Amino acid sequence: MNLPLVLNVVVFVALLLLLAQTRHTKWSLAKKVLAGLIVGVVFGLILQFIYGPDSAVLKTSITWFNIVGNGYVQLLQMIVMPLVFVSILSAVARLHNASSLGKISFLTIGTLLFTTLIAALVGVFVTKLFGLTAAGLVQGTQETARLAAIQSNYVGKVADLTVPQMLLSFIPKNPFADLTGASPTSIISVVIFAAFVGVAALQLVKDDAEKGPKVLAFIDILQSWVMKLVRLVMKLTPYGVLALMTKVVAGSNIHDIINLGSFVVASYLGLAIMFAVHALLLSFTGVNPARFFRKVWPVLTFAFTSRSSAATIPLSVEAQTLRLGIPESIASFAASFGATIGQNGCAGLYPTMLAVMVAPTVGINPFDPMWIATLVGIVTLSSAGVAGVGGGATFAALIVLPAMGLPVTLVALLISIEPLIDMGRTALNVSGSMTAGTITSQLLGLTDKQVMNEAQHAELAHR
Repeated sequence: MNLPLVLNVVVFVALLLLLAQTRHTKWSLAKKVLAGLIVGVVFGLILQFIYGPDSAVLKTSITWFNIVGNGYVQLLQMIVMPLVFVSILSAVARLHNASSLGKISFLTIGTLLFTTLIAALVGVFVTKLFGLTAAGLVQGTQETARLAAIQSNYVGKVADLTVPQMLLSFIPKNPFADLTGASPTSIISVVIFAAFVGVAALQLVKDDAEKGPKVLAFIDILQSWVMKLVRLVMKLTPYGVLALMTKVVAGSNIHDIINLGSFVVASYLGLAIMFAVHALLLSFTGVNPARFFRKVWPVLTFAFTSRSSAATIPLSVEAQTLRLGIPESIASFAASFGATIGQNGCAGLYPTMLAVMVAPTVGINPFDPMWIATLVGIVTLSSAGVAGVGGGATFAALIVLPAMGLPVTLVALLISIEPLIDMGRTALNVSGSMTAGTITSQLLGLTDKQVMNEAQHAELAHR
């Protein structure tokens, strides 16, 4: 190792140790994550100022930082399947009867898909407003490498699927393989499998007075066990965020970000419009939007910094139950489904914007009403089963673009600004899931109004 590299790694480790001191404070997890975010941004800016984004020393340093950053992401991926399986299984098992499952599922999924449809229309609007187009974007070495990776990792698996084939792929045929994440649509297959197991548990409770309670007790123990695992990983989030933000900021080319600045601004305008749509839908069902967003703010902050809808499931469930008065069965459904179905940011706004930008390069008028209707329909249908950990937006884009007869090259060309936009998209995804849970609970008349209207709210348990 050369001296600058050693110094970079030593400073990075020192920052991790400094951040570790927050465990002696009474800070919530959201505050610790925010601290990690700020430290990572500042450290990344200093490294970029000293070395520049193309420095060999910086690139080698980042490979060492990745032990923490990418290691944290892999731990998130480790807990996604057990978490989704147990959350859905527990939610179904807590229902009084299987018919309640149908109502909750219909309203929750319906709300998620409806908001995704609106997000697609917003995507068309902001792209038109800013006059965005894929023409003129330059493909450099990094983008070429990304395109090659996409073609080898994704295209063969998802881009060639028709919408009916994709919907069929959701139905589990080997749940044990799906629990390993064997296919791009494994998460939704696990959700369906868990729902079937949960319904079977309900029937066993009804038919066997001796074995039924034991099954429910086992499910409770399993959920508690997995939640302990999740909390162990979540405690590492501030360190993972510090490493990931250092990598993003230090390795980003400022000129690329400036060149693609209009796309970043358009994306965040679209995200802001969708938050307003959530507020409007909540107000229609009798919920004060300002109170709602104030109570779920820590969850949105965590989602923004972690860039993982799936990792946010536990916080989302707790916020809905402890702060919004939503029954745990509905909260678990909304949080789990929201991490896999109808992600407003990753599966609605983003692929629509890419499609509208690419269309003119192949001679298509992206503002033809019939073309827009087709695009919005495909985006809404394909929004089911998008993975809740980094890469979901890429997956969504690689389904939508080929389905519309468009090339996938643009996905690779936006690599330099992807993390910057992904933070906002993830926050919107999680807001959409909590909005769906709240609306479902309101429409079914199951919300605890006293909890919902409390000015003071319970602190989330994750420390």
